[in-house]
Amino acid sequence: MTTETPTDAVREPLPLADVDLADLDRFTDGVTPWRMFHTLRHEDPVHWQPEEAPNSGFWSLTRHEDIVRVDRDAETFTSTKFVNLEEVDDDQIEKRASILELDGVRHRALRSLIQRQFGANVINGYTDFLRGLTARTLDAALAKGRFDFVEDVSADFPINVLARLLDVPPEDNQRLIDWGNRIIGHTDPDYADVLLHSEESEQYRDLPFRSPASLEVFEYGRELARRRRGGDGTDLVSRLVNTMPRDGVPLSAQDFDNYFLLLVVAGNETTRHTISHSMLALIQHPDQLARLQEDPSLIPVAVEEFLRWASPVYHFRRTATRDVELGGKRVREGDKVVMWFASGNRDEEVFGNPYDFDVARRDNDHVTFGKGSPHLCLGNLLARTEIRIMFEELIPRLADIRLTGDVPRVRSNFVNGIKKLPVEVTLA
Repeated sequence: MTTETPTDAVREPLPLADVDLADLDRFTDGVTPWRMFHTLRHEDPVHWQPEEAPNSGFWSLTRHEDIVRVDRDAETFTSTKFVNLEEVDDDQIEKRASILELDGVRHRALRSLIQRQFGANVINGYTDFLRGLTARTLDAALAKGRFDFVEDVSADFPINVLARLLDVPPEDNQRLIDWGNRIIGHTDPDYADVLLHSEESEQYRDLPFRSPASLEVFEYGRELARRRRGGDGTDLVSRLVNTMPRDGVPLSAQDFDNYFLLLVVAGNETTRHTISHSMLALIQHPDQLARLQEDPSLIPVAVEEFLRWASPVYHFRRTATRDVELGGKRVREGDKVVMWFASGNRDEEVFGNPYDFDVARRDNDHVTFGKGSPHLCLGNLLARTEIRIMFEELIPRLADIRLTGDVPRVRSNFVNGIKKLPVEVTLA
């Protein structure tokens, strides 16, 4: 059973020569990634990482300062050549680009289509809905005594929120979850229909994440768009199909497909994994759970520590638009530059005792959502609200919670995901 935490093992020496952030199997034990990041921050914070063909290698940024600098500078470090490690040609970019792969005026125009729906006025209006949904989720799960926290809580809760935002029936929830697993888990044999870089994946090269599940998401979204077009709905699909972007360029059918797929994936995966990691951390640090039980007013502060600690997205990539010096290294035009947000969230120069899980941590300057970036996560306020309400409702109900089995991780250096979290609870 998994009991070891990164705190226990991360400072064990790991020679720089043993660091390989392109090796996905290094990301499945919950410890090795943090050891690699630790070594890089201290020995080679702007590190050239070779890759196997067809990829050509990338620069790894592991310090908070460098990550923030690159994330803010879209002119020098563009998203338009793609934001994951896969190297794609111009034809693939044209077919697969979402708002993540745009910069400048067009990026801002497409963000603005739904930005208001994720603003404080709207999200604060969801509070009663979220609290009621949380209560129903927890009632069903906790009554079992022993259950998989991921399946019954972490995945169930945010997908119901997404269904509300898209205005789709709850009976579609499992399909939405499965699509997210298959698309984001495209490097994990437990999830992927076709593994990335496999010979079979070539026939899906023009689809997001090279996943055939994308076709199913496109079909589902197109049917929603057909029904909502010309209506007066306020859901996200209605906003996309009935609003002209600020730059005056209509959303094409392909733009809609890729935007809708991003909402399905991003609207579930990151919040789900943050909740899972946070619960695991509280189990592994019972003193911190006790602090929240004794003083629930700490929970809003704890949410920021949950986000820092979980770091649900390991990295995002940019591409250098010109030769530039970074951390004393010469980065060439066209080089991939990878911001390891998870490492930035453990930077000793920014966080005191970064390997301590501290629910009362103040001045928590984490980069989980993209600090000061044009690509700041649109749903960050919603995610924070979901996580806060989940733990405000859950923690008072718990007298005890224990692991009852291993905690397998998603085989990915992109999403820091937990597949299963088997627990047994004693209710207060």
